[in-house]
Amino acid sequence: MAAADDHATIYKDFGEAVNMAPAELERFLDSDDSKRVGWKGEDGKGSGESVGHKSGERIVTILRTKKADLTDDDYAHMKKVVGYVHRHLAQGGPAKDKAQSDWRYSLMNWGHDPEK
Repeated sequence: MAAADDHATIYKDFGEAVNMAPAELERFLDSDDSKRVGWKGEDGKGSGESVGHKSGERIVTILRTKKADLTDDDYAHMKKVVGYVHRHLAQGGPAKDKAQSDWRYSLMNWGHDPEK
């Protein structure tokens, strides 16, 4: 598959997976819930910024970038986002209290609110 075709597919899939507007995602990323959840690396201390939180910041930048200005690195990240969202949605989340769950907050760090 040609890179242009692949980019078109990734762009479409990303647009379907990310259902939060840039300002909405930024507001969430500023919340304690956003900063509390997610994998924070191999150091075992769980300190610092989670992978999902850092991804959310990158997603905001991508959403505010014109399609023509997106780089191969942007498309690689977009593909990673789509994979993460699909994997976590397949888990189905907790049986109760989904709206206030770490599962939902982790997805929201990646630009997807399952409550929408």
